[in-house]
Parts: sequence; structure tokens; C-alpha cells
Amino acid sequence: MIHKLRLCLPLFFIFTGIGFAQTPKKTLHTVFSKNKIVLDGKLNDESWKNAEIATDFVMLNPDNGKPIPKEKRTEVKVVYDNEAIYIGAMLYDNESSKIQKELTSRDDFATADHFGVFLNGYNDGQQEFRFFVSAAGVQQDVLYTETNGEDTSWNAIWDSKTQITPTGWVVEMKIPYAALRFSGEKKQTWGLNFYREIRRDRFQYTWNLMDNKISSESNQAGILEGIENITTPTRLFLIPYTSFYLENNKDLTKGELKGGMDVKYGINDAFTLDAILIPDFGQTAFDKVELNLGPFEQQFSENRPFFTEGTELFSKGDLFYSRRIGRPFLDKYEYSETLNSDEELTQYSSTINLLNALKISGRSKNGLGVGVLNAVTEKTYAEITKNTGEQRREVVEPLSNYNIFVLDQRFQKNSSISLINTNVMRNGDFRDANVTGLIFDLNTKENTFNMSGDFKYSYVNQYQDNNKSGYNTSLNFAETSGKYRYGIGGQLVSKDFDSNDLGINFLTDYAAVYGNASYRILKPNKVFNNFSIFLNYYTEFDNSTGKKQENSFNFNLNSTSKKNDYYGMGINARPSIIYDFYEPREENKSRYAIYPKYISGYVYFSSNYNRKFAIDVNPFGTLVDDKNRYTYGFSLSPRYRFNDKISLSYNIEVVKQVNNVGWVDTTALEDIIFAKRDRITYTNSIQGKYSVNNVMSFNLSIRHYWSFAENNEFLSLQENGELLSNPNYLENKNTSFDSWNLDLAYSWWFAPGSQVSILYRNNASIYENEFSKNFSTNVKSLLNQDKLNHIFSISVRYFIDYNNVKHLL
Repeated sequence: MIHKLRLCLPLFFIFTGIGFAQTPKKTLHTVFSKNKIVLDGKLNDESWKNAEIATDFVMLNPDNGKPIPKEKRTEVKVVYDNEAIYIGAMLYDNESSKIQKELTSRDDFATADHFGVFLNGYNDGQQEFRFFVSAAGVQQDVLYTETNGEDTSWNAIWDSKTQITPTGWVVEMKIPYAALRFSGEKKQTWGLNFYREIRRDRFQYTWNLMDNKISSESNQAGILEGIENITTPTRLFLIPYTSFYLENNKDLTKGELKGGMDVKYGINDAFTLDAILIPDFGQTAFDKVELNLGPFEQQFSENRPFFTEGTELFSKGDLFYSRRIGRPFLDKYEYSETLNSDEELTQYSSTINLLNALKISGRSKNGLGVGVLNAVTEKTYAEITKNTGEQRREVVEPLSNYNIFVLDQRFQKNSSISLINTNVMRNGDFRDANVTGLIFDLNTKENTFNMSGDFKYSYVNQYQDNNKSGYNTSLNFAETSGKYRYGIGGQLVSKDFDSNDLGINFLTDYAAVYGNASYRILKPNKVFNNFSIFLNYYTEFDNSTGKKQENSFNFNLNSTSKKNDYYGMGINARPSIIYDFYEPREENKSRYAIYPKYISGYVYFSSNYNRKFAIDVNPFGTLVDDKNRYTYGFSLSPRYRFNDKISLSYNIEVVKQVNNVGWVDTTALEDIIFAKRDRITYTNSIQGKYSVNNVMSFNLSIRHYWSFAENNEFLSLQENGELLSNPNYLENKNTSFDSWNLDLAYSWWFAPGSQVSILYRNNASIYENEFSKNFSTNVKSLLNQDKLNHIFSISVRYFIDYNNVKHLL
């Protein structure tokens, strides 16, 4: 123990105590505006005349550090009042007729020139509020952190205006203080950077140099000074909504009217409360469900805005999987397994109604971030029918409370230590769970080296079963600057670690070691604008037996040509056999299956999206060290931009797995049955948009997915992990899953933060063991009117600023 401490102490002092001289940062002084500023894209208000100018932009990518040409010079001014900060920018362009200006929905960057401002109210080098506007006037906003990068799900209420002129284009932006976080000090010092992208060249510029030899971004911002004695207004925003849903299928036609409200309240300048009363997520994007033949659940993206916006604090330690909130702990299949042989599940809801939810988040002037998220879901029943016809109802998910608490202390502008706790409490004799994690992320002052790690402890109270507790810990070290970079690390997870009540983890009881190395060019050469190579190695051992349960090596190459086309390739390999403890589906991992070595590869090409017609191509394949086992496939995605308002893209992916091996059944005599099976998967999708203007658009999204597996031979799993042919097993374990989703949506942002949304959706799915392998026959069956479910909905949300209506109250 003393020996380990002697090794760790020097590392601690390296990461927390040693600093080096840094490149001086640019500083801009802003001034208070006594006059009202009208956003019209002209910069002719009195307030702009005497404002200091930020200029001398330098290239971010591809030729990092190269000064912007005089004919493309960029001049930016900043002023403020007691309500907001204002940015005015003149973006010169001697070929203004070539400025790209595709219209899209909000938060879609698309093919257009962009201007952006990056603001950090604490100047702590770790979190930035980034606001962009395109030459077409389309807004984008993201929350940037060094840990998670750009979070595009974050949305703020702000205003902007653009205008294209004979000498370039002009931007005016008004960003209310309510959209930012900063301390309450009389004299403010903010982190500041400006961004410009000239899309036709794919050149990106920033005001303060962002050196690409250093991976960190936000601590390379410049400085904004001059904001003093601002009196911020009350930050109370109400967003009432009303929605109407009309659903029709072969069994019913019903209408439903909903109403509710979102509340945003600024507790002080740093902390904000968000609450949803009577939530409505009926217009969120559909899930891309797949045929899942593996031992683990399919993980879905979060589409509900409340759980995606401003949740950076809650992602610390990867302990929060928000899709846990609003779904039962056991899915329909898992719950069916708990029933008696004479019982059948006749009604089961895969979703649980959310009664209410709130979150409080913010950061003090001393760098302490605090986050609290709480949600309550309602009691939900399933209906079960016996062979005799007798029915009963049973609670599948009781009234439940989900809670997360986070403390995140930042220091030295680029390092942090975090404490996070997740807790799930279910009413009655249902399992409760608690997980606590300590996470650290340390960087040298010049961001050349990083050391990170965590320790997580879980406790599950299962009532009827034994309680259990476990831990999950890791340590990583990396060089994070220069052309050549590397990293090494390790992880140890105990047998009973379980974060699945509010997080997601699949594997336990293992130890892992891993490493990586990479090379990249920092300046364009005669062939490439960008070029990088990555090598990764990962090995994982089962703690109980010492057997290797994962062993992988991969090599990836990514490049961008001088014409801004993307080329890449990769090789992945498993250089030794592994022992899979999960595929046999046995509790306590009492059995394993042996899987052979393999090698796989892919190449991809993506043409420059600036062209009206562009295409992505990605063929791939795998060879297994086992007779007649292999996989091959491709994805192809052409896209066409008819004009700045209309575009359409199509994607097809086809994958064929020959003699894929996997579990299919466990018999009553506890014989574990595997199968060699041929599996074919087709995925077709279409994305289309018509943008009327920068606040009104129509969007089309279509996805057809079909995957089927046909068994060639059944195998019995032996105690030693080998598989022997079993000609006596005669069950039909072929499977087919076919799904269709279509969304046609109209969106109109008729005022800042206020939106009308109209959605037509139809969907259908078929899961079966007896099926035709004819593609057109399956599509016709799926789109039969008896299987389609139609939903029409209209939703109106209206943003109310308390300061604008308080005189009425």
C-alpha cells in the first residue's frame, strides 16, 4: 500500500500543481448600451458605433493557425444592457454570391455558412454556451463541455437576425442572461470566442486560436471584460401547452386532449429549476427497434426533451440512462418468463406514465456544480389470463420515485472531481436501488496529459431475494496533445455491481486492461486536409475463472481529401478464442460458450455534402475462424439537395450473417440449445425536408426494417463450452421481425420559444416464427391496413416571460 501511494503522489502533483507558460489570450472590452438595439441585420444602431472590434481571426481547420484572408476578414462587436448581451458581426466575403445558405429546421447546421459565439460566464475553461446562426438565419445552440463535447439537445431562448450584403453578410444576436450562467460579482470576466465557417471551402476560423495540438477546446477561449453592475431580471418562464391526439387502427378510434405546462425558474444567477407538470411526449421521434437475438437489451436514444436538455451534470460516471424512467423494470418477454405454465400475458404496457419531473442545476462562482433530478411514475398493471379463462391483474411497476444528485467541483479551469448518487424507490415490496460514484478528471495546466478514473458502489434491496452490493472502478492515463497520442487504463467490476435501475450495465465480475495510440497531421499536406490513424487494444478477464471473455484489436484510418471528400477504413480482430458467460442465459454465469477468433474490415467513402448530389458508401465483412461462418454487407446513402429549401436522402443497409451461432432455448431438462443460423437484415430509410423559411418547415422520416434468422442446425452446449450437434431438437426457433415507421411533421416557431407542431404518424410491426422470405410479400403484409396504426396530433406550446406579463398580475 505504501509503495502504491509513492507512485500516486507524484502523479497527483503533476496534474494539480505544475503549470507552464501559456499563449496570451485575446481580450475584448465591452460597453454598456443605454439605447435600445433593434435586431435588423444592419449594425446601424448608435450602440455599435463606439464598441471595440474583435478581429484578426485565425483558421481552426484545416490549416490551424493560418490568418484569415483580408477579403474574408471578420469584425465582431459586443455590447450589453441589463437584459442581455448583444453581438454584432460583419463577415466580409468578396464573393458574396457564393455564400452557402441552405434553409433547415432549428439546430440543423446543413450546407450553410455559420457564425457562432462561445460564452463561459465563469471563465473556468470547462463549459461553454455556444450560439450559432447560419447565413439563412437558422439558429443552432449547443452546450459544450470537455467531457461530453457538444450537446445539441440543449435549447435556449434568444434572438438573431442576418442579412447578406454585396460585401458579405451581417449577424446581430441578442442573448438574454436567462440563457447563460455566471456569477453574481459586480465585475464580470467571461470566457469568449467567436467562430466562422465558410462552407464552400469547409474552412473554419476562430477569434482566439484553438491549437489543434491540444485536445481541450474551451480553455483556449479569449477573455471578455467590461460587464459591470448588471441587474438581471427575474428568470421565470412558463411554457403552457395543449395537444390533441387522434388514433385509429382496426380495433379502435379514439381522441385525446391533453394539457400541461413546463416551468423554468432562475433560483439565482447560477441555478435554474426546470419542471414539467403533466408531461406530454407524444410527438417525440420513434425508436429504431431491431430484432435482438443477443443476451442484452437494446439500448435506445433519448428523444424526450426534458431528459436531453442541459443534462451534462447527470451524465457523470455513466450512471444515468434516462430511458429507465417511464418503462417497467422487466420488459414483456422477461415478465412472461415469471408466469406459470397455465398463464398467458394478455395485456402489458411497455411504457409507464410519468406523473411529474423536475431538475435543478447550476454552478457557483467557485466552480461547484450542483444537479438534482427527480421524477415520479404511476402505478401500472398487467392483465394475466389462465387456461380456464380466469383473469387477474398484477402490479408490474408500482408508484416509483427516481432521483439523481450530483456535486461537481471544477478547479484549475480544466479539472474536476464529482460525486453522483442515483436512487430508485418503489412503493411496496419491490426492489429499491442506490448507486454512488466518485469520479475524477485531472489535466496538466497545458492540457498535455490526463489522468481520470472512478469508483462506483451499488446497493440493491430486493426484498424477497437476497440484497446485493458491488463496485466498479477504473483508472486511465493519457497523453492528449501533439501528433502522437496514447492512453492506457484498466477496470475492475465485482460480481454484484448493478446500476440497471437508473443506469445501464451489461457485464459484471470482470477485470479489463486496454490501451490506444494515435497519429494525426496537424497541418494539411499535398494530399490531405486531415489524416489520422488510431490503434486500440482491449482484453477482459472473468474474475471467477480467470478466462478471457473479450480480446480485441482494431486499426482505423480517417482522412479528408483536398476536395473535402472523406475516406476511411478499419480492421478489427479477435486474435484468440474467448469464453462468453452471457450468451448461455444462465443465472450467476454458471455456463459459458467458446467463441473463435475472427477478423473483420470495412471501408467508407463520403463525398462532400456541399455538392447538390452526395453519396456515402460503406461495404464491410467478417471472417470467422470456423468453417463456413462469415458476415458481409454494405450501406449506401445517396442524397440530393434540389435547392436551399428542399432536400432528400435515402439510406439502405443490407447485412447477411452465414452460420451465425447463438442461443435459442433452454429446455425443461436444462439442456442449453444453440443454433447455427443464417440471418439477413434490410434497413431502408428516407429523410426529406421542405423549409418554407427559417422558422417553418416540413419534415419526412420513413424507416422500414426487416430482419429474419433461419436456423440451419441445432447444437447442445457442453459443460466445457463446446457445441455438439443435436438432431433431436425439433422446435421452430426461426424468427422474423418486420417494422414500419412514418412521420410527417410540420413545425412553425411563430415566436421565440413558441411552436406549433402537427404530426401524422403511422406504424406497424410483426414478430413471427412462420414467415415468407420474399421481400415484397413481407412489405405488403406489414402495410396491410389491419396492421397499421395511425396517429394524428397537433400541439401548441407558448413561451411566456414573466417580465413581459408581470404588469398584468
